[in-house]
Parts: sequence; C-alpha cells; structure tokens
Amino acid sequence: MAAEPPLADAQPFDNLEALYEACGAPVHRLALRLCRSRQEAEDLTHDVFLRYWQQGRYEPSRGPVLAYLLLLTRSMAINRLQQRRNRWQLVQRWSHQLFPAAVPGPHDSVEQEDLAERVRSALAAIPASQRQVLELAYYEGLSQAAIGEWLQLPLGTVKTRSRQGLIRLRELLFDLRSTP
Repeated sequence: MAAEPPLADAQPFDNLEALYEACGAPVHRLALRLCRSRQEAEDLTHDVFLRYWQQGRYEPSRGPVLAYLLLLTRSMAINRLQQRRNRWQLVQRWSHQLFPAAVPGPHDSVEQEDLAERVRSALAAIPASQRQVLELAYYEGLSQAAIGEWLQLPLGTVKTRSRQGLIRLRELLFDLRSTP
C-alpha cells in the first residue's frame, strides 16, 4: 500500500488524481454534511476539484491545499443552498401570480400591468452593468458570490453595482412607495 502524501503539505499537486487521492475523502465528508444528500455531495465534490484545477487560484504560501479545498467546498455549498432557496422563493412567487387565491378584477389586472411596465421602464433606465446584476439576483435567484463567478467580477464590484442599481430604481420608482 502506497503512503499517502501529507495533507498539511502546502505544495500544489502535479495532477488531479494525486490531489483527489489525498484530499477527496475529507472534501466529500464535508460536502455530505453540508448538502445532506449523497448525490449532491458527489456533485459538489466533483465541482470543487474541477474548479480548483481549472482556476488555479490556490496559493501554497497561504496554507495547506486541504484547507483551501475545504473552504472552497463550504463556499460552494452555501451558494448552492442559497440558490436552491432563491429558486424556491421564485417558484412560490410565480405560483401565487399564476394561481392567485382570489380572482382579480379588471382593475387589479390593469394595475399589475401598469406596475410591471413601470418596473421594466425603470430597469431599462439604469446602466446595463447594474441592470445585469439585479436581473441575475432577482430573476435568476443567484447570490452575489454566484453572480461574481458568473460575470467574472470581484464580489465587491457585484455588491456595488447591486446597491447603486437599487438606489437608482428607488429614485425612479419613488412614487410607488406606500405610505403608512
């Protein structure tokens, strides 16, 4: 039986197979604990190693490769759970819109169409970079970290664009705020 490489070694591995042999079990255990589904844990473990290998962001001077992989596993698991929650909330919203409890009258339908048009116009009036971040967050249900990965932007940039876009929308739609 071959000796396993030490997990505390801060040197990067030469190939993916050696890395997986050394770190696959702890990464999978953490993924299983976070996802609580064997299939999701296997998918997450695969994605963690794939991202590690493709992105090459690991810096040996910052610590052991296992610590980096476990942190990456945790981060990706949290993003997946948030995306699942956001998708569920989006499904709930759509189901309430498609199957309302009470049948809306013609006046309600006109109000809803007017509101939807005003929001579309306001979104069209903000800069494209801000609109893109808001649409990914609110229509696709992505977390800010996932948006950053999707658009290949730093998290701070995503947060700034989101905040600026929301502020601009608030200014454009100021008269829609209800008064107590």
